[in-house]
Amino acid sequence: MSKGFSSCLQIFPTPDIHKTAQFYEGLGFRAVYYLESKEPHVCLYRDAIEIVLTESNRKEGFLPNRAVHGYGYDAYFITTEQEEIQRELLGLGVNIVRPLSTTDYDNKEFVFEDVDGRWIAIGNKEN
Repeated sequence: MSKGFSSCLQIFPTPDIHKTAQFYEGLGFRAVYYLESKEPHVCLYRDAIEIVLTESNRKEGFLPNRAVHGYGYDAYFITTEQEEIQRELLGLGVNIVRPLSTTDYDNKEFVFEDVDGRWIAIGNKEN
């Protein structure tokens, strides 16, 4: 039996599950709706990324990590195709809050903001 982790998915609570799902569908994610289940949710798939949207009781709006904790991203998607994905998202009108650069922790990354205000980093280690 193999030991260790094989992957991770991200869970995004959202006050408007349909609005958030539509945003990610616009980015090329495939959505599978499970709204009639005991815990309503939407699974979003693109390449090796999976996001699960859940309905939040917090209807006054989502608070991203940087608002709650002072800094930080809400997710980090790893790729070596940063330039291409940044161009794609810019072409879709997505807000790029930090353009592609190399960080002080040696990651080449950019950061976009989703419809709920989450900051999602797209990057990878340079060395």
